[in-house]
Amino acid sequence: MKLLRVLQEREFQRVGSNRTIPADIRILAATNRDLEAAMADGQFRQDLFYRINVFAIHVPPLRERRDDIMPLADHFVARYAQKLAKEIRRITTSAINMMYAYHWPGNVRELENCIEHAVLMSRDQVIHAYDLPPTLQMPDTMDTNSSQTLRSRVNLLERDMIVDALKRSQGSVSHAAAELGITDRMIRYKIKKLGIDYRRLFPKRVLRARTKKNR
Repeated sequence: MKLLRVLQEREFQRVGSNRTIPADIRILAATNRDLEAAMADGQFRQDLFYRINVFAIHVPPLRERRDDIMPLADHFVARYAQKLAKEIRRITTSAINMMYAYHWPGNVRELENCIEHAVLMSRDQVIHAYDLPPTLQMPDTMDTNSSQTLRSRVNLLERDMIVDALKRSQGSVSHAAAELGITDRMIRYKIKKLGIDYRRLFPKRVLRARTKKNR
């Protein structure tokens, strides 16, 4: 009843006092329960419901607004990278695909926990799919065709490893190949096969190569 008085009359009394104090406040309330159903079942007070239900905002679950996943993930990466004193440069394509495929029963809070876990597990300033919690790597986040899933996941892992090696070598294909333990010919074949846009990633190196060729 005291809470109802604050909501309705915008005033309250301190414990042990008989002086009424005006309350210039705005109440923001959030719940994941169906309050109308709870009210019908007698589990929530009707008068309280109508006092707080002045302007209702329905926020869909995260699985229904997947466009929010990456902005939220980037925000949490920045937060926990600073908190854990770690540098995180990017999230790999395979990790992004895994987050988009997941159904997020725990909504934004679960996403935050997953990103904190991934930042903690990262060892090379990059969040890979294998840095995410095991719950995101369950079968229901994968394609129904297991052979296609295995093939696509291997390709994504190869792509991430090659892109990371190229970035560490500042675009040097030979140095990246040496780091990965493969030949120049093999890494060039993989770059083409996996659709790695070398020109976009290293425009300055491509420009220098063209300049030398035209001399």
